[in-house]
Amino acid sequence: MGRTIKTRHVQKDIKVLDKTVTAAEHMKGAYIRTRDSAEQTQVKEQGNPVGYAEDQVMEKGERAARGTVQQAEKQGKKVIHAVREKGRAGKEAEAFREKNGDPSASSFSSGTEKTYQPKEQMKNQTGMQSGQSFGRKNTAGKMMVKEEGKIREFPKQAIKTAEKGEKTVKTIPSSVQISGKTIGKGTGRTIKTVKQTGYTAIHTSEVSARATVQGTKVAVLKAQRTAFAAKQAAIAAAQATKATAKAVAHAVKAVIAALKTLIFAIIAGGWIVVLIVILFGGLLSMVGGSNASTVTPVSAEVEAYEPLISQYARKYGIEEYVELIKAVMMQESGGQGTDPMQASECGYNTRYPNTPNEIPDPEYSIDVGIQNFAACLREAGVESPLDMNNIKLALQGYNYGNGYISWAKENYGGYTYANAVEFSTMMAERNGWSSYGDKEYVSHVLRYYVFGRIPTGIGNQAIVQVALTQEGNGGDPYWSWYGFSSRVEWCACFVSWCADQCGYIESGVIPKFSLCSSGMEWFESRGQFMDGSYVPTSGDLIFFDWGNDGNIDHVGIVESVVDGTVYTVEGNSGDKVVRRDYPIGYEQIEGYGVACY
Repeated sequence: MGRTIKTRHVQKDIKVLDKTVTAAEHMKGAYIRTRDSAEQTQVKEQGNPVGYAEDQVMEKGERAARGTVQQAEKQGKKVIHAVREKGRAGKEAEAFREKNGDPSASSFSSGTEKTYQPKEQMKNQTGMQSGQSFGRKNTAGKMMVKEEGKIREFPKQAIKTAEKGEKTVKTIPSSVQISGKTIGKGTGRTIKTVKQTGYTAIHTSEVSARATVQGTKVAVLKAQRTAFAAKQAAIAAAQATKATAKAVAHAVKAVIAALKTLIFAIIAGGWIVVLIVILFGGLLSMVGGSNASTVTPVSAEVEAYEPLISQYARKYGIEEYVELIKAVMMQESGGQGTDPMQASECGYNTRYPNTPNEIPDPEYSIDVGIQNFAACLREAGVESPLDMNNIKLALQGYNYGNGYISWAKENYGGYTYANAVEFSTMMAERNGWSSYGDKEYVSHVLRYYVFGRIPTGIGNQAIVQVALTQEGNGGDPYWSWYGFSSRVEWCACFVSWCADQCGYIESGVIPKFSLCSSGMEWFESRGQFMDGSYVPTSGDLIFFDWGNDGNIDHVGIVESVVDGTVYTVEGNSGDKVVRRDYPIGYEQIEGYGVACY
């Protein structure tokens, strides 16, 4: 954009012409530069004049701000310089007072006096601290000051300012600051307050420290208790693990022993023995499942004698019966004492008296006891470790003596619980003793023998024979055996006792029950209950409902069925064990529990 510069011609003399021309040239050059810059900016900002204006305003504002900051810095430096000069003047005035012997200044600076100065002295001190010495007012009311030997008169405004300074001095509080120290009436109270505050802080710190120590002790005790509990839990877990491992070890040993015994049985008895095992439910079902819970492991003391037992079993030709011998030792002594096989009364004991517990050498006891047991097995005709009929005969012969085996075979063809009871009674009467031997010895030994629950071939007749041996007895032996401390209605206790003597409770053939209704429900739950129209067989349980009201009142054992008549053996009938009979279909017969022997 071109413009014509209009100038006014000015007449000037020659002296200033050169300067004028030079200035004009400078101005012209500055103008041209400004015009070019403006044209460029206009080209850039043609489409946005508002933005251009904003930029200009921002630029001016920034410039002004920078100028303000610079001015503030300058003023600040001046103020700092003035303050420093004032402080230097105050120090010089104090030095002057000390040099000229001003008593007030020396006493306060030394701190030896606590009395307050008169106000006039305070006024003079204030003037000295300001670096000036004010005089008295003249008669015209103006302040006269002596300065370097001259009398100078201040204007009224200055006089008023000085007067205000006097008032300021008068209003100084009762505490005076000299050389950076404060002295006044409240100083004592302040010191006491500070001291008390210090005591309070110390006390609070002590309390906090004690609380912290106590809390730490409590935390430590809790940690110790927690650690102790964790230790006890770990010990209990270790013991439980150890017990579990021990039980597993016993189970494994039982399985291994069962397999060894089975191998010997197969060698001795051929495939007939294998058929017996299959009918019983197989080897695995015998060492596991329900049978595993009925076989009690022998003690560690008995297990420790296994090497000696094996040694003497081989010596007497019955090495396949090691597990059965261990069961005998468990029943005889549990592996305790010097006569673990209780063989001192045996005829094969030739070293020591034939009276109880006279053998002092455990190995000799094992030698004599196994020799005697081998003789019992041969006389009973035992063919294998699974020949349970003859094994029972041999076991009872080991307890009673070999005379029982021949007597039982001659009179009954073998062992029954009933003839075991009969023989015990006969021998006790013959010798004038109150008892003879252990009538339940067979069931006591077989609870430790892995094949002790194989059926004997007697079947359901066993419980009948046991029941018949109890005819005429009262109920005390049965309800006491069950666990009652006083008399109860004991017909179910009697049935349970008879079943237990045959090993039927342990093998799960018949339940242990004291309520007749509970026994019937057990058979019903297994589909083994038949109603009153059923024709029972020997060994079945018979249930009665005397009032025909749905309540089961009585239970007994079926002895036999002949010509439509059911013959029974019942406990608690007239408070005794008696034999009864009823017609088939008798209306008060609720039904029968059919036992799977």
